[in-house]
Amino acid sequence: MIKRICIVDDEEDLVINLKIELQHLRPEWEIHAFSDGFKALQMIMSGKISLVLTDIAMPDMDGYELFWRVKDYEPALPVIMMTGFGYDPNHVLVRAKVDGLKDVIFKPFDVEKLVTIIDRKFAETSG
Repeated sequence: MIKRICIVDDEEDLVINLKIELQHLRPEWEIHAFSDGFKALQMIMSGKISLVLTDIAMPDMDGYELFWRVKDYEPALPVIMMTGFGYDPNHVLVRAKVDGLKDVIFKPFDVEKLVTIIDRKFAETSG
C-alpha cells in the first residue's frame, strides 16, 4: 500500500523544501504539499491520505481546526503537528493534546527525526 503524506503549512518554502527532503529520504512515499488548509482538507477527505503533517499557526484554518476536521472524518488517521512555539499553557497545542493529539515536532527540526516519527506512526497503524 502506498503511503501518502499530506503536509500543510502556510510557509510555502517550508512545504516545498520539506517535500523534497522527505521524497529524498523515503522515495516510496507520495507527498502532497499544501499551503492552504481547506485545499489540504479536500485531499484528506478523498480518502487517499495515510498521514497528515500540519503546522499549527495558519491564517485560513489553523492546525487545531484541521486536526479536529480530520479526526471527525477519520479518527484513525495519524496527525502530527509542527510548531515554532515553545510551551504555553493556553496554546492550541495543549488543547489538541488534551483532545487526543499524540505527536508534535518543534521547528526547526531535523527531517530525519520527523521520518522516524512518521515511520513509527505507520508501524502503529499497520499493526
